[in-house]
Amino acid sequence: MAYPQLTAEPGALATSAAIRSGSMSVAQAVDAAITRVEEQDSAIDALAVPNFEAAYAEARALDAAGPREGQPLFGVPMTIKESFDVAGLPTTWGHPQFKDKPAPKDALLVRRLKAAGAIIIGKTNVPVDLTDWQSFNPVYGRTSNPHNPDRSPGGSSGGSAAAVASGMVACDYGTDIGGSVRVPAHFCGVWGHKTTWGLVPKTGHDPPAMSRREGFVAAADGPLSIAGPLARNAADLAVLVEIGAEFPLRRRAKPLKDCRLLAITALPGAPVDASVREPTEAALETLARAGVRIDRASGLLPDQAAHYRSYLKMMNITMSGGAPAPDGKQATAADWFALLNAQATAIAQWEALFAHYDFVLAPPAPVLAVPHSDKAVFRGTLNIDGTEEPGGSGLMWSGMATFPGLPATIVPIGSGTYLGAQLPCGMQVIGPRWADLDCIAAAEAIGNILHA
Repeated sequence: MAYPQLTAEPGALATSAAIRSGSMSVAQAVDAAITRVEEQDSAIDALAVPNFEAAYAEARALDAAGPREGQPLFGVPMTIKESFDVAGLPTTWGHPQFKDKPAPKDALLVRRLKAAGAIIIGKTNVPVDLTDWQSFNPVYGRTSNPHNPDRSPGGSSGGSAAAVASGMVACDYGTDIGGSVRVPAHFCGVWGHKTTWGLVPKTGHDPPAMSRREGFVAAADGPLSIAGPLARNAADLAVLVEIGAEFPLRRRAKPLKDCRLLAITALPGAPVDASVREPTEAALETLARAGVRIDRASGLLPDQAAHYRSYLKMMNITMSGGAPAPDGKQATAADWFALLNAQATAIAQWEALFAHYDFVLAPPAPVLAVPHSDKAVFRGTLNIDGTEEPGGSGLMWSGMATFPGLPATIVPIGSGTYLGAQLPCGMQVIGPRWADLDCIAAAEAIGNILHA
């Protein structure tokens, strides 16, 4: 099936190359991006917080100074998820009481992106507290999927994916704990990357109820959650990862034809709809015809049902800050250490698997872009092959990489028909810890075969 693209706008590296060649100025690149936002965003609502005036000022300054060494994104206009602090702009996480309280300084990742030459033209929309596969809140409204306005772009980095898919910007940076980069990339037909846990710091990405307290200092990244980029091609993803990374990453550069892959398309308790299953099987068949070695089952795969239960517990404790669950029960220190032990076991089991396989292929979610709803996906159901399944069951596919802290790249593989609408479909390429650039390279090679 064809890969549904909405825009022919150049990517981040291509934009920077055009500026360096003199075919456009930074100011022209920024003005063109803002014009695209003004023309398109009334129908999509991807941009929550504009930063146009500051972006124009930064563009003039960059044009006057010219590029410096170590600026691969020189002059590139981009957006970033609303939950990251940008100095002078509010960070609300969807809560109205923080709309008029600007952040005092940039998040560390924002500083790194700016140092690499990028210009932040605004912040993109999120669900309240970043807890849904939709992106709507009482402050900034509802973001629509640019492929179909009746569908969600995903969440919680839904505004990010919509801005990239529509061509408003070439790239964005989001976060992911329950598929929040991967599902929007899958829903919107763009590339996304969940980084290895701990690779890209999230300092300056804190709930505003905490970060606006007097004397607050962020001490550590939360468990499971990562920062990861969205873009329209693999090369841009790789550069964005390198810019954000705490340390240089290795590149193994093993050709895909020399790799051994494991494809997982069925898990107990996590059914996959035909709209995802069929393009995934078609992609796997195309890869096999091209000579790529793919196994369809392995005894080395960890017990995903057991790990899913531990993942949900750890994620809920993390996202609630250890507050009591809805049933009134609160996790104890013993509970937390048991989860850490379960996670360590998962990490060891995945390392054993990756001693035999190079990458694992799997769906990012069991469905394509869901219809808009006023109820969070995880509090409702997902229609899977005509049967209403618990919304939370889809988290098993995201938890596969999240619980053991693995990198996973989303490659667009085509499209499917879900509840009467043709929509994009992606596939996640999961690899060993710290093999982020190898994951992206493998995904790029897969994309080249599928879209040749």
